[in-house]
Amino acid sequence: MPKQKTHSGLKKRIKITATGKLMRHQAYSNHLAASKTTKQNRQLSAETTVHATDAKRIKRLIANMK
Repeated sequence: MPKQKTHSGLKKRIKITATGKLMRHQAYSNHLAASKTTKQNRQLSAETTVHATDAKRIKRLIANMK
């Protein structure tokens, strides 16, 4: 059986922490920032963890990623 390939799109968008959590960037932070408050822009710039319901599916797609 052939090896499972790492999903090319996800490996650019997801980082794996040392404890195995998946980190992602938040949406709504790329443009139209002037209409958002400073607090909103600052909080959107931080990475957040992938929700547990999505993590299992994503881990399967990036299984070979280190």
